[in-house]
Amino acid sequence: MNSLTVIFTGLMYFATIVLIAGVAFRIYEYSRTPAPLVIPTTPAPTTSSGVVMRMAREVVLFESLFKSNKWIWVFGWLFHVGLALVLLRHIRYFQEPVWFWVEFLQPFGKYASFMMIAGLAGLWARRFLVDRVRYISTPSDHLMLALLIAIGLSGAMMTFVVHTDIVALKAFALGLVTFDFQPVPGDPILLLHLALVALLMIIFPVSKLLHAPGIFFSPTRNQKDNPRETRHIAPWASAMERDKT
Repeated sequence: MNSLTVIFTGLMYFATIVLIAGVAFRIYEYSRTPAPLVIPTTPAPTTSSGVVMRMAREVVLFESLFKSNKWIWVFGWLFHVGLALVLLRHIRYFQEPVWFWVEFLQPFGKYASFMMIAGLAGLWARRFLVDRVRYISTPSDHLMLALLIAIGLSGAMMTFVVHTDIVALKAFALGLVTFDFQPVPGDPILLLHLALVALLMIIFPVSKLLHAPGIFFSPTRNQKDNPRETRHIAPWASAMERDKT
């Protein structure tokens, strides 16, 4: 392997390990965080199936954001749906043969990059144009949006402007999965895209992007509104009651 391949092979493995270990640790922390009060945002479901449906609407449709601000919902939904299609389209680089539904999504994922970039541009503009949002925005917020836009633009450039060697790229990606290492294409835009993706994977576990798994642990969303029917006792309170008896 040439030095460029060694660098990017090591970088992608390192980024993957950091991403998986970091997110797993964060999920472990979330699962261990006590929720001593019943605080679901009302109106809230009173059954477990209702909570599941509420979480599904929140994850897929961004229900609470839609009720709160329609313009932010449009840009947020465009970005997340575009990102999901782009990620699903990229599965083809890591498998052979390619699943039929991944092939079916290729035309949609190809143009979904524009949805992703448009949504990010709207969300970034909001941090400059809305006074109260600009006041609470930090440099990390702007840098994260800039990183995501750079990833989207570099990916779109390889698809619509300067084409890279797709066959060699797939051989490199498959080699990472099977440990049969192949040379990485030397296309500068591709190398920039891979480096930016690796950077995103590394900083993901310590960024605000953790709202992706974090939403499932939000007590305002994952709790039933049944304080009249069921007495909620925190584990520490339960232990105190046992000690008294």
